[in-house]
Amino acid sequence: MALLLRRAPYRSSQECFKSSWSSHKSVHLKAKLSSVGTQNSDSLGEGWLYCSKRGQGRTPKLPYFDWTGALRPYPISAKRIVPAHIVRPDWADDGTPKVEPISDLQHVVEIKSPDQIERMRETCRIGREVLDAAARIIQPGVTTDEIDRVVHEATIAAGGYPSPLNYHFFPKSCCTSVNEVICHGIPDARKLEDGDIVNVDVTVYYKGVHGDLNETYFVGNVDEESRKLVQCTYECLDKAISIVKPGVRFREIGEVINRHASMSGFSVVKSYCGHGIGELFHCAPNIPHYGRNKAVGVMKAGQTFTIEPMINAGVWRDRMWPDGWTAVTADGKRSAQFEHTLLVTETGVEVLTGRLQTSPNVFPWLNS
Repeated sequence: MALLLRRAPYRSSQECFKSSWSSHKSVHLKAKLSSVGTQNSDSLGEGWLYCSKRGQGRTPKLPYFDWTGALRPYPISAKRIVPAHIVRPDWADDGTPKVEPISDLQHVVEIKSPDQIERMRETCRIGREVLDAAARIIQPGVTTDEIDRVVHEATIAAGGYPSPLNYHFFPKSCCTSVNEVICHGIPDARKLEDGDIVNVDVTVYYKGVHGDLNETYFVGNVDEESRKLVQCTYECLDKAISIVKPGVRFREIGEVINRHASMSGFSVVKSYCGHGIGELFHCAPNIPHYGRNKAVGVMKAGQTFTIEPMINAGVWRDRMWPDGWTAVTADGKRSAQFEHTLLVTETGVEVLTGRLQTSPNVFPWLNS
């Protein structure tokens, strides 16, 4: 789940690296939240709401908004239940993280202990299995709410808590970002259509640590431009991971990603970045994905963080939907994303959320 870089629109994303990490601690609470109207809600029956701060209901009509693409918000189902025996993060009940914003790890990149690393391996393995379960059901006619149900139930079955659930009041257990949605799309009642692309972003909290990953999938028969976009995004992540090792500057990740995306004719989102992860969902370091960034710091063995490039078919700029979460491309063109949680080792990198032999075979380029 990407971290929002506050900017207006580009220079401040650079300046934010000069200030303390705590400037990012309320990434979405300061977003202007408002209700949005229903579509086809009469046919959905009771229990369908829309996300807004502190659970306000939906208004009868869509607000005036300059929608950038064809996608529109649909109603969402009621909050899913987490059994009492599942260990919860501190935002699970009231939507507000307590430890994360004030932690020293917002300023210092933690070197994980062997115990922490082993717990992260286990949690990230669960996250991979959960994401794979979601991938297996993706096809035309399936709603993103159904994807969320599979993610929620698979996470609970493994003994984990779905980290996004109620994080700063996010209402669902994963993010589902369709077509022009860059990130943080809210699972809802819209049925996936033939030709869509959809990113599923999963984070699991288990044994006191988080594991975060996402992939973008094809829905039915997808046009060639979208296929190139998704493959390029996968390659951007792969190339970035290949340089991870002790002594490499964090800023180099963005250079590698920007170079490959630009050569393919695509652009790199600058508003959202990868992040440190472990006992905290989001912490230092910042991992921007674009070139000429000012990220500070050098990789050291024992650090864990995500790389999660968001690549757009058109311009890099983004817009926020009135729900305060859904980030979309400014020109309505498509966006794709891939993410892994990584561990810097003494000699290189370990991909903690790597694909398994049992992972579904959904990416054609991996077969060549």
